[in-house]
Amino acid sequence: MSLDEHRYSLTVRWTGNLGSGTSSYRGYARDHDIEIPGVPVLKGSSDPAFHGDKSRYNPEQLLLAALSQCHMLAFLHVAVKSGVVVTDYIDQAEGMMRLNRDGSGQFESVTLKPHVTVTDPAHVSLVDELHHEANRLCFIARSVNFPVLHEPNTTAAAS
Repeated sequence: MSLDEHRYSLTVRWTGNLGSGTSSYRGYARDHDIEIPGVPVLKGSSDPAFHGDKSRYNPEQLLLAALSQCHMLAFLHVAVKSGVVVTDYIDQAEGMMRLNRDGSGQFESVTLKPHVTVTDPAHVSLVDELHHEANRLCFIARSVNFPVLHEPNTTAAAS
C-alpha cells in the first residue's frame, strides 16, 4: 500500500432477526450494529419511514454526519494554515433525499450551515473563502455525486 492510500474497514452486523428472518416485509427489524475496533458500537437501523427504529442512527443521517464532520475537519485545517483562530464551530446540516417510484432514491443535495466564531474580527471576511477551500479538500464531499452547499455564518468573539 502506498502512502497515498488509506483503507478503512468495519463490520455491519444485522441484529434484527425476530425469529423468522426475512419471511415477511414487516417480520424483521432493520436493526444492526456498526462495529469498528477500538470505538463504541454504533447502533443503526433504517429511517422510521422505512420501518426503522427512531432511537438508532440511520444511513442517511450518517452520510449527512460524515459530510458535516469532514467539512469541519477540513475547515479547521485550512483555518490553522491561514492563521485564523477558530474558537467555536457548530453546523446545522440538512440533506434532501428524493424517493423514486421504483423504490430507489438518492440524495439531491446537502446544505451545511456552519456557524463559526473567530477571535479576530478582521478574519470574518476570509472565512467564506476558507469554506470553499475546505469543500475542495473534504474527502467525503469529493466522493458524492450531489452538490454539497454551504450557508456559513461567521462572527468574531466578543473581546
